Amino acid sequence: MNARTSRRGFVCAAAVLATLAVPAQALAQQDFPNRGLRIVVPFTAGGSSDVQARMLAERLSRVYKQSVVVDNRPGAGGHIGGKAVVDAPADGYTLMLGSIGLHATYGVYKKLPYNPSTDFKVLTVLAEMPHVIVANPALPAANVKELVALARREPGAINFGSAGIGSSVHMIGELFRFTAEAPMTHVPYKGSSAALNDLLGGQIQLMFENPPTTLPHVRAGKLKALAITGKARSAALPEVPTVAESGLPGFEATSWTTVAVGAKVPDAIADRLSADIRKIITSPEFVEALAAQGMTPVANSREAATRFIAAEKQRWDAVIQKAGLAAD
Repeated sequence: MNARTSRRGFVCAAAVLATLAVPAQALAQQDFPNRGLRIVVPFTAGGSSDVQARMLAERLSRVYKQSVVVDNRPGAGGHIGGKAVVDAPADGYTLMLGSIGLHATYGVYKKLPYNPSTDFKVLTVLAEMPHVIVANPALPAANVKELVALARREPGAINFGSAGIGSSVHMIGELFRFTAEAPMTHVPYKGSSAALNDLLGGQIQLMFENPPTTLPHVRAGKLKALAITGKARSAALPEVPTVAESGLPGFEATSWTTVAVGAKVPDAIADRLSADIRKIITSPEFVEALAAQGMTPVANSREAATRFIAAEKQRWDAVIQKAGLAAD
């Protein structure tokens, strides 16, 4: 065999192998998923992110006919869970219920073991929601005006809890604190449920919490709702005024959640997950379940979600800088 024939044979063999490799990869993606999935929640069980993850897991399990488990990984404002998702195999079987803290306010952390802006592939923004300013019944303030007056009269005496530094619960509290010029002390926890337990017990006095975890306690009279942080009143608490209605014109702050995977997950799998999850989010059953928790579905495309997050990061970076927030 001469050199030309040998070279021609090598090229043909390489072409055949390449042709076989592409269908094999496509077949693996077409077969997705063929085993159970997990949704990492970077906060403790019982919080808003956990509630949404369990709602999604139940319905995703029906669609894929595979088990979908929720894996709570709290700590470091959600970044312990975030890092776990980034470090997981890039096969699409590990998802994350993301939040503002994971995508837009991580600037409070000067040292992170990964880069949230490049290490995640966001599938969609799941839902958006205003927060509720809730207080322990013992706090001598029935509305925002009285809350601000009390904070100014006793600087630092009011402790507000959060799901962790940089979480939406924290950031909305900080935005309120400097907008209202109301000196208060922030107390971070490893998740909203832990903070909520202390609020119910009177160890802290205030939270700027998500509706899903506060509504049952407000309706039971165990907490009092002072205001809604969104631009409009909540259908779940129609009698509670907005912050803007309560004496701080123009104040508006909402939080949002995402569904994301690690950045190295193939686009074909990410697109499949995105399409299936968006169908779930926009289904009448899921929309109704979100509304009962005071949330509005978003279900945007991967591209739209990426643009939205970039704009939100710019907004919250300004709050971080103005409030002088920093964490190790």
